[in-house]
Amino acid sequence: MATLDSTYMLAADSKVVSAPIRRTPNTKAAYPWKQIIGPIEPFLDAVGTRLAKQVDTFEPDIVAYADYALNGQGKHLRAALVALTANALGKPNDTHITVAVIIEMVHLATLVHDDVIDEAEVRRGRPTLAANWGNETAVLFGDCLFAQALKLAASFPTPDVCRAVAMATNTVCSGEILQTQHRRDFQFTREKYFKVLEMKTAELFALSCELSACLSGTGSEQRLALREFGMAFGTAYQVYDDCVDLFGSESVSGKSLGTDLAKGKLTLPVLLLWERADGADRKRLEELVRNFNGGAMTGIIKLLAKYDALSASLDIMRQYLEKARRVLRALPHSNGQVGLHGLTEYLAGQTEALRVVPENSL
Repeated sequence: MATLDSTYMLAADSKVVSAPIRRTPNTKAAYPWKQIIGPIEPFLDAVGTRLAKQVDTFEPDIVAYADYALNGQGKHLRAALVALTANALGKPNDTHITVAVIIEMVHLATLVHDDVIDEAEVRRGRPTLAANWGNETAVLFGDCLFAQALKLAASFPTPDVCRAVAMATNTVCSGEILQTQHRRDFQFTREKYFKVLEMKTAELFALSCELSACLSGTGSEQRLALREFGMAFGTAYQVYDDCVDLFGSESVSGKSLGTDLAKGKLTLPVLLLWERADGADRKRLEELVRNFNGGAMTGIIKLLAKYDALSASLDIMRQYLEKARRVLRALPHSNGQVGLHGLTEYLAGQTEALRVVPENSL
């Protein structure tokens, strides 16, 4: 169903290559996952059920693709943000479930397209839609998912939700285009990197919090604050995901890893390595990225370890998590905020698993 599995949620294990760390990381989350998600499990079950029902809205000849995409047992993290935000402001209702389904469908559409762009073969522990049915089908079906999400958004009595979803979808796709434009571009600055992250990933997190607050009847000031929370948390999450792509484990993350560098995408660890490296190592890094092949990753990992790019990346990620917490502290006190705060603590705890040094560390 739609309940989140902590095995997949923000997961990484200790079998990674990293610079030696002198202290033993504490991988125990301050907030257990069940404690965070437990109160909203019925909501997530309802989202999963309604996503499954969306399968029947597609043409009979493409139902197989819809069933495969919409019943993929994903994290439903954006749906969780909708529910946790609603809990912080009162209580979720049926409109919150509908919005969560819409945002999940937009997200799924981006994943289908991402897997085509990245030539990824595995997503959520199984072959991608493109791997099963080819790129042409995957691209077109991703378009169908976008369209179906907007159709559902248009069912609201006012155009506000549909307009917000359309604008967010435009932002997400534009962010992907910007990232594609800067492949293998070592003039790609940190500032530009974070702009791309905010557009392609954090935007849907922000939309989840903002629309949930809107449907809860809050004022504009509180809605904007919760949007800021979603933006900060979503940015932190993408930094973490970029680190997993380099230092994580496919068996735990459930998706193809190493695809960013294979496609020339310069993520934060690589950008920090570039900033810190001397002239010779910069030249070596540029050669490895521009002429990427099966053996290039080993050389890049050695350089990342030499300049401790992982720790530096995670330190920046934690700054975004603290920004998210500051937003919560500024809001009127509510017991429901425990879930949103716990989410930031859980992500912070998960990052520690990436610091563990394996026995075969380079």
